[in-house]
Amino acid sequence: MHSFSFLSTHRGACFIKRICMLLFTVLISVSICGCGADYAAPYQVHNTISAYNVGVMEEAASTYPAFAEDLCIVAGNLNAEDINMGDTEAASLFDMNNADTLYAKNPNAQMHPASLTKIMTALVALKYASPDLMLTASENVKIEEPGAQLMGLKPGDQMTLDQALHVLLIYSANDVAIMIAEGIGGTVDAFCDLMNEEAISIGATNSHFTNPNGLTQDEHYVTAYDMYLIFRAALQYSLFNEIIQMPTYDTVYYSADGTQKELSVESTVLYTKGGYNSPDQITVIGGKTGTTSAAGHCLILYTRDSTGSPYIAVIMNADSAEVLYEQMNKLLDYINQGV
Repeated sequence: MHSFSFLSTHRGACFIKRICMLLFTVLISVSICGCGADYAAPYQVHNTISAYNVGVMEEAASTYPAFAEDLCIVAGNLNAEDINMGDTEAASLFDMNNADTLYAKNPNAQMHPASLTKIMTALVALKYASPDLMLTASENVKIEEPGAQLMGLKPGDQMTLDQALHVLLIYSANDVAIMIAEGIGGTVDAFCDLMNEEAISIGATNSHFTNPNGLTQDEHYVTAYDMYLIFRAALQYSLFNEIIQMPTYDTVYYSADGTQKELSVESTVLYTKGGYNSPDQITVIGGKTGTTSAAGHCLILYTRDSTGSPYIAVIMNADSAEVLYEQMNKLLDYINQGV
């Protein structure tokens, strides 16, 4: 009952928020045009590229998205000839301090994200619920898809959202994603509505979510650029930052009858758990992996150079884990060329 009450209140708030955003956009447009310049701040949902990129399209040269002035923008391939990414479908590198895109290959191509989805799940969870919220697993945590990464939750198992987020982001457990979604949204579909609303609100308008874990569905997709926007938004939360840096996590949760269950998991990111080294002068702070047969091998990272400047790097649909990390190092080493 609490979840459905929350959703009703939330949708009313979202309606008011949309009206306020519309009025704000009109006021900004009037204010800018009143200065004698022919500028506007477009925000087109479901454009062929994400909302914040509209301003750099050649045919919209007189348009600048004022609300995105601190974001990296890119309309297509950029410096793609500088790095041989082979058959990898998409890759991008973003300089967060200078709001500059350094490299992009197919940044706006829609594709399966696999478990990169869980970054959006975490973002919505952190925005709409407290870390001490107690979650209870339903029958829906029984996932039978072959190869799906599972914590092994049983119906009635309980843990806090804080614990669940650790397992979600470090170990990439698909059953935990379902528990989080139902605990906050009431149903998976209602939680996905929140995911899609949040995507639109941060400008990731070229993506769509139909589940909280990234298991393959036709209408579930993101772009490399939208993953940058989503990851950047999640990094605003200190708990998210803390979790993605952890190589391991140990905790105790409870079964339906109150029995304690111990859990120990390792990060799926090889840089984080010491299985792979980044290029010299580049420090990997943390990140998230994703792998399915449809999505290939995916990885998004938060890194810093020798001066401490932050970057976001993302690769989607690499042929194998080995290729993924080799190409990620090429991407990260590209930072050194500009330092």
